[in-house]
Amino acid sequence: MVSASNISELERATMHRVAWRLLPFLILCYLIAIIDRGNIGMASLQMNQDLGLSPAIFGFASSLFFVAYFLVEVPSNLALQKFGARMWIARIMITWGLISAGTAFVQGSNSLYVMRFLLGAAEAGFFPGVLLYLTYWLPSAYRARMVAIFMVAIPGANFLGSPLSGYLLTLDGMLGMRGWHWLFILEGIPAVLLGIACLFVLTDKPEQAKWLTDEQRNWLTQRLADERQQKTQIGHISLWSLLKHKDIWAMILIYTGASAAGSTMSVWAPQLLKTFHLDPLQIGLVNAIPYGLASIVMIAWGRSSDKRNERRWHTATTLYLIAAGLLLTLVTGSLVGTVVLLSMVLIGAYSMKGPFWALASGWMSSSTAAAGLAAIGAWANLFGGGMMVNIYGAVHDATGSYALALLPLAVLNIAAGSMVLIMGRKRMRENEHAASVANAR
Repeated sequence: MVSASNISELERATMHRVAWRLLPFLILCYLIAIIDRGNIGMASLQMNQDLGLSPAIFGFASSLFFVAYFLVEVPSNLALQKFGARMWIARIMITWGLISAGTAFVQGSNSLYVMRFLLGAAEAGFFPGVLLYLTYWLPSAYRARMVAIFMVAIPGANFLGSPLSGYLLTLDGMLGMRGWHWLFILEGIPAVLLGIACLFVLTDKPEQAKWLTDEQRNWLTQRLADERQQKTQIGHISLWSLLKHKDIWAMILIYTGASAAGSTMSVWAPQLLKTFHLDPLQIGLVNAIPYGLASIVMIAWGRSSDKRNERRWHTATTLYLIAAGLLLTLVTGSLVGTVVLLSMVLIGAYSMKGPFWALASGWMSSSTAAAGLAAIGAWANLFGGGMMVNIYGAVHDATGSYALALLPLAVLNIAAGSMVLIMGRKRMRENEHAASVANAR
């Protein structure tokens, strides 16, 4: 019989090896994905004038990414489940890299619409696919911190990508091309190379991991199997039934708040900072500050959630922080104040993700998680990225005020934070009831 101390040491060794094998590579892949998704914000500093794009047209073009993402995300995640993460993530990355680079050759609003739609379709499934993939490898006690570490790629991409994109814009005129042409081309190539690398780095399931010892492989497989049997979850149901489940829609509303905040800031923050008469490189450097802070805080917040085994308040607090930052834009007009408020919004938007996805995956069975996680991400991206980015552009066009354009986002995040508390309390009562019934038997 294995002693408790040996089990503890085996667990530490196994999870250390899993984390170092998978997370650095997946973080790098996601970092490139976020750079390719969001670099249109920095490109707009030159591209909008070159192509004659108004704020409303630019907002609509940006939102088409999320429309395509919505349409393809669930089928993509189901395909990952069928073909395996190694092959499918490689396919996603190679196609999105080629399309991102091809955006350099758009000639007007219509061709930009097409390329943004194709980019969303190509990238759809990467994030929920990785979330699903991590549930194959991570026991629940590790998910919030590991997901937070993985998702540090989002603010990290903007922290690194904003100055990089600002620098690439300074290549304006080299070989007869504009700076925004170079931005799309040079930032699209790494995705293709990493997609090829997926075929050699990733392993589909723990049972296939030759880089684990037999003892480590058996422990991890059994631990994950035991957890699947012990939780009160949304059981296996059809995709249509899943979309009629009220808890799924509650989770969609919750995630929409953070998704909308992150997507809107990614697309529109460079234009907001431009009003302070900064040049493109300065905009890139200043825009990086909130993302750098968010990168640090989200890891600490995920660790705090795991340490306390608490998801509900760790999720709700971040959504209220987003709302506070957005509302405070009404009372500040300075560059320093704007950076502080952007930092509040982005810290909330990204720190929310680790606790939330640990919460959401714990509320669903493994057979439902593939479609469920993708459905949450797909609808939240459609509402948050597709709809709210457009609303922001329309309100700004109508009022000329960035602060007023952010008010709908503030209301959305207040509602999302309240929904976390309501739904979390409901799940606690259900689990308490299930435990009392089990004890009575």
